[in-house]
Amino acid sequence: MAADNLFDLEIITPDRVFYTGKAKMLELNTVEGEIGIYKNHIPLTTVLEPGIAIITEEDGKKEAALHAGFMEILGDKITILAEVAEWPDEIDVRRAEEAKIRAERRLQTNDANLNMTRAELALHKALVRMELADHVSGKK
Repeated sequence: MAADNLFDLEIITPDRVFYTGKAKMLELNTVEGEIGIYKNHIPLTTVLEPGIAIITEEDGKKEAALHAGFMEILGDKITILAEVAEWPDEIDVRRAEEAKIRAERRLQTNDANLNMTRAELALHKALVRMELADHVSGKK
């Protein structure tokens, strides 16, 4: 039976339950690198890196932008607590492009008061949003 290879997936953000359903595979970025997960993966708790999550369901794939958070894998259930999660149609590409430009400008300054980590994270988030929007629109 095909349903035997499915696991429960739940993605929660501070303002909503972003996704809940059954998946065959999940691919996303962690601070340790890219990871692909099938049912009965070893138990694991990890920190997420901003990136595109690919959810493979029985009838196709869904892609979403995840912006930092935590993931817990427990055999046939994965729970993700994400800072922000967005479907491609929720992304304002113009706003992401503007955020990219602002972050790049901040990183080019020699301001001693600049929080480099925060500026780099803002740039990374903007790039993830733009990549997902481009990928879904067929530009990449």
